[in-house]
Amino acid sequence: MNRRDFLQTLSAGIFATASITELLLGRPVIAADAGGTRFRETATGQDWLARWEKSIVGDARNRYCDKETGEELGWKVSPFLNGFYYGYLATRDTKWIEMLMDWTDACIRRSIKEPDGLIGWPKGDGGGHESDEYVSDSLLGEAMMLRPVVLMSDVIRKSSDLKKRYGVKAEGYIELAEKIFEKWDSRDCWREVKGGGAWVVPNFGIDLKKGGWSSGYAERKITGFTNPDNKENHIARWMLAMYDVTKKPVYRERAKGWFGVMTSRMKLRDQGKYFVWNYWEPAGPWDYKPNGEPKHWVGVHPNGGYYDIDVEAIVCAFEHKMVFDRSQIELLIATNRDFMWNQKVEGARFQRLDGGEEDARWKNGAGVLWEALVPYDETLRRIFIANHNPAGWGGLSLTPWFLAIANSSE
Repeated sequence: MNRRDFLQTLSAGIFATASITELLLGRPVIAADAGGTRFRETATGQDWLARWEKSIVGDARNRYCDKETGEELGWKVSPFLNGFYYGYLATRDTKWIEMLMDWTDACIRRSIKEPDGLIGWPKGDGGGHESDEYVSDSLLGEAMMLRPVVLMSDVIRKSSDLKKRYGVKAEGYIELAEKIFEKWDSRDCWREVKGGGAWVVPNFGIDLKKGGWSSGYAERKITGFTNPDNKENHIARWMLAMYDVTKKPVYRERAKGWFGVMTSRMKLRDQGKYFVWNYWEPAGPWDYKPNGEPKHWVGVHPNGGYYDIDVEAIVCAFEHKMVFDRSQIELLIATNRDFMWNQKVEGARFQRLDGGEEDARWKNGAGVLWEALVPYDETLRRIFIANHNPAGWGGLSLTPWFLAIANSSE
């Protein structure tokens, strides 16, 4: 998003200003108010910062970094790593760098060497389920864990002061992340498919009884299960981070491959006004049972949080000038703001993106605010500010992220 486009999206009020930094780490920066007060410096911003810090420091005592493996490296460890990373960007306090390193090192210490000599954190079948035959790493968990680590490492090595203190460790983290990518690549988990490419959950792991690889290793090139969209999108964001940090084309190509598939799955409805897409779709022959049925149901998921993840990745791709353009961002804004939203700023609620029935398992979660669009639409920003809980689980990373992009002095 360039400076001119972003200025055109601003309207009168707290987000109107004459001076805006064009981008902060790929994100447009939220403007100051007419008097020059940045959001972070307002009473609300200061309250958010204080409540967030108390929350993340308190919750960090659970030390998920000392015990989680598999997918939980993503779902339980990465929210803290992202919080520490964005916490540093929002405050420039190095204690957040040190907390990120503490958690990262705790995870690395618990990795094990696997049959191919590469390290991992195996648990279950690699796709979030238990297996009686083997345990396997989770690409999703490792991608989510490593993304904030490599981004923080890049910040460190671009600052002479930080590089003196943390540079060696930062380079080590980047080297580790590259080795983890090579692990998944060498295990044939990337597949070229119609429209681009996708990552699959492998059908093998470490044999629980005999050690070594389980029986599925020999067929690894043709078996597996394509990750759902939200997981592919988390992995693609890691790929973009890896490209940003290393500039190696392979990471950009892999991200672009997936986003090509993602955009092909997004369909227009209501005379082209809104988007809709399924949670999962078959990507290749490995996604079908012997009788020809898909291995998973196809449709819109009743948990709206998964689509929030998708949109975050789509916006990230757009900001990297990859696959998605401004017209698609505007359609996503319309879908979230004009169709899904109940039109109430206070007590805002969102329905499913297809208007479907709410599932009792995800009460009040059929649809959610797509926070990644907040920098691009004034109405969504007002909804976010009015309803955001800076001390909630989601606030671990969202609060410092917003405070960082709302600081136009950086």
